[in-house]
Amino acid sequence: MSIAQNLATIKQKIEQVENQANRPQNSVKLLAVTKTKPVTAIEQAIEAGQRCFGENYVQEGIEKVQYFAGNDQLEWHFIGALQSNKTRPVATHFDWVQTVDRFKIAQRLSEQRPDDLPPLNVLIQINISDENSKSGIAPEEMFALAEQIADLPRLTLRGLMAIPKPESEPEAQRVALSQMAILFEQLKEKYTSVDILSMGMSDDLVSAIECGSTMVRIGTAIFGARD
Repeated sequence: MSIAQNLATIKQKIEQVENQANRPQNSVKLLAVTKTKPVTAIEQAIEAGQRCFGENYVQEGIEKVQYFAGNDQLEWHFIGALQSNKTRPVATHFDWVQTVDRFKIAQRLSEQRPDDLPPLNVLIQINISDENSKSGIAPEEMFALAEQIADLPRLTLRGLMAIPKPESEPEAQRVALSQMAILFEQLKEKYTSVDILSMGMSDDLVSAIECGSTMVRIGTAIFGARD
């Protein structure tokens, strides 16, 4: 299967689940995760109509953003763990950061966002399954961090992101995903800019959409196994 065929299959699947879950068509955005993938693979995805891409590694991501700099229709999301010494290049080159989990990172991103660019869109990462191996804050810390982010001039708080613990059964998947949906609704009530709940990957795509995800992050199902 080609990248274009894979994209078509996933978009069809998203549409199907939206219908089943009584959600409006196009209420779920597809983020193509391109870490470790060559620019030729991204070019094929662009040709097939994909415009939103996610990168996990700072240097690799920036090289790709710069390679496609002439195409202003593309939207670049940083979705990896972010160290404070790497915030400047991310603030300069990306449109979104989905993994903000402490005020220091948010503050640096705001200070380092160039004035000639629109504010950086950010998501707060929640460690919903309370895993030591994963970044993210505890759910009860969400409002405190949101309040700090909302005060930063060069950032726009757009919502939440999570990577729940892998579960093979849909019912087990829905436990964490439903908790995220509740947090998202609470945050939306307080901040009018909040509209994105980024959760769901190749293995829990269906459950995530059923639970209210507005953005799914898909890599393997589009581009094949990681190199």
